[in-house]
Amino acid sequence: MRLRRSVLSVPADNPRALAKIKDLAADAVIFDLEDAVAPEQKTQARDALVRHLSANRPSGEAIIRINVAESGFSEVDLVAALAARPDAVLLPKVESPANIQAVLDWFSENDAPESLRLWAMIETPRGVINAPAIAEMGRTLGGRLDCFVVGLNDLRKATGVPALPGRTYLVPWLMQVLLAARGSGLDAIDAVFNDFRDSEGFAAECRQGRDMGYDGKMLIHPAQIDEANRCFGIDQAALDEAHAIIGAFARPEHAGRGVINLNGRMVERLHLDEALKLAAKADIIEKRKVKP
Repeated sequence: MRLRRSVLSVPADNPRALAKIKDLAADAVIFDLEDAVAPEQKTQARDALVRHLSANRPSGEAIIRINVAESGFSEVDLVAALAARPDAVLLPKVESPANIQAVLDWFSENDAPESLRLWAMIETPRGVINAPAIAEMGRTLGGRLDCFVVGLNDLRKATGVPALPGRTYLVPWLMQVLLAARGSGLDAIDAVFNDFRDSEGFAAECRQGRDMGYDGKMLIHPAQIDEANRCFGIDQAALDEAHAIIGAFARPEHAGRGVINLNGRMVERLHLDEALKLAAKADIIEKRKVKP
């Protein structure tokens, strides 16, 4: 289990931003070689990122977002990624299982470590439509696919849907991506909130993403980390209930039972599974000494 409440995106060519990462409480950091870096700066950004990650590791996961294959930069990005040893590589604008398979083949040909995972940006109409088939790549032997990240800025641009408060016309697509991810056991990260100065709007969108079932949110500014960690963290009442369910199923008289009575409520084994996951997540948060 991984904590992915706060996933901060940082331009790989910004030395000041890179230097600050070690002091931040983000669960994961995306080192961006794609949209955040101008074409003429990509070589410099690649070299700086390899140097940085060779000497400095974030407290959480390190993910490198590479460029699309059509850009001509993707293979050199992958070479740099192997040298930098991230936890995962994030593929932008994934539209079909073939996009995943191409990188899997490259990993195999270049002896990438088995621990290296893949994340996929779902940010185009074809990506949303094909999300279930893309997610299935995570269920195949050696699939490596671990997580979906939604990119609404590109999706809005491609569809013409405006950036309205509440994301009214985008919610069906967000739920479609979430369902595809969950169907194949993947995590799902909600899209960025562009105005980092609007703390109330950001908090509302975090709550919306949490209520839709997302694991966390992609961030564009360190000021958003604490709210994302809080919102996608663990409610104490929910944790207390989880411990009560775990304790109840552990009683001798309930051994082997699929359904029990807990304070007048029927509780099934599926609730026990959920309780165990919640308790495990709480333990990880406690070990990191980050407030839920």
